[in-house]
Amino acid sequence: MVWNKEAECMEKEEKENLQLKRLKNTIKKTYERVPFYRKKLDEAGVSVEDIKTLKDIEKLPFTEKSDLRSAYPFKTFAVPDDEIVEIHTSSGTTGKPTVSGYTKKDIDIWGEITARAIGMALGEKHDKIQNCYGYGLFTGGLGIHHGAHKFGATVIPISAGNTKKQIEILLDFQSTIISCTPSYALYLAESLENEGYGPEDISLKSGIFGAEMWTEEMRDELEKRLGITALNIYGLTEIIGPGVAQECPEKNGLHISDDHFYPEIINSETGEVLDYGEKGELVLTTLTREGSPVIRFRTKDITTLREEKCSCGRTLVRMDRITGRTDDMLKIRGVLIFPSQIEKALLKIDGISPNYQIIVSRPEYLDEVEVKVEASRELFSDEIKEMESVENKIASVIKKEIGLRVEVTLSEPGSLPRSEGKAIRVIDNRNFE
Repeated sequence: MVWNKEAECMEKEEKENLQLKRLKNTIKKTYERVPFYRKKLDEAGVSVEDIKTLKDIEKLPFTEKSDLRSAYPFKTFAVPDDEIVEIHTSSGTTGKPTVSGYTKKDIDIWGEITARAIGMALGEKHDKIQNCYGYGLFTGGLGIHHGAHKFGATVIPISAGNTKKQIEILLDFQSTIISCTPSYALYLAESLENEGYGPEDISLKSGIFGAEMWTEEMRDELEKRLGITALNIYGLTEIIGPGVAQECPEKNGLHISDDHFYPEIINSETGEVLDYGEKGELVLTTLTREGSPVIRFRTKDITTLREEKCSCGRTLVRMDRITGRTDDMLKIRGVLIFPSQIEKALLKIDGISPNYQIIVSRPEYLDEVEVKVEASRELFSDEIKEMESVENKIASVIKKEIGLRVEVTLSEPGSLPRSEGKAIRVIDNRNFE
């Protein structure tokens, strides 16, 4: 299903003309209304008159998360306070959060792009969407909620947590689409199985999963255990929230709503803009935001952009699955690795659960990595020799994937922490002082 054919299937020349018009308007308004950006543009020696083509966006300065934190709380708002109808923030786990303000038009745009996401996730107006993303300052819950209303489907605003209630609603209300983090979806699948239920007992047909990185192997696991089509959604508070991009059932990348958000890929070290098909850091510019416009925001997310038309008919630029972040790479004994590489290796092995934790330490002078992973109930009841054999096998598979030998510890089923939000996969106990 294509929710908005005119926008999602727009011809290239028409879209580029629209993007340029909207980009110029964004630069003009941010310069006039946001002192924070006026200063940045003046320091870069750039004005709206310098933006004659889309390529001229490269003349504009980047915006870093630290810039937005320094503007806390409302110094990036481009409209008067009485025009802001909703405020959201990032988690703020590493300092002051970033703050995003929404006008009525912004909420309408947000609803539009998440309605597109629901359409890409096999949505129909008769569907019941069990929305397990957290409501509140986090953008996840209300982002999907706005989209469901715009789309015309029924939303079940259950929010995050209370797994027993989630299962009850799944069974009694016969929800057809679920939205949550992939790690929580896996926990729900596990909880259903523990209560004696399988895919045949629920009515789910698809899942909208995001807010954390996940692998193709995780997709396979979710589809098998829940009997669904598992699809990836992408968004960030700084840009608008979930719905910036969404995967369709072709599963060949996430369609970016690039009539509202202009994407670039850069070399994260040099800032050089890379061509389609090259891997690098995703940079996004809002083209239609009124409350909190953002220019060339460095997302830190590693991906690749592709412009070929998808076989679903959409012409929106696609981004590959996020494979890591420039700020969550682990440097172990001089080797750069992403947690997603370890997850990919683990999900190739039978007899273990996809629940895991990576613990990095430096007891003396060398980094050490322990990967804790849950064994299946059958395996955990086997003899110690059998478990040691499996641990060695897992260590070997991980070494092939990342090039490093790690220590693997099999844990009892259900012993590793579960998350109702973003899963905490890495614990880095190294002291770099």
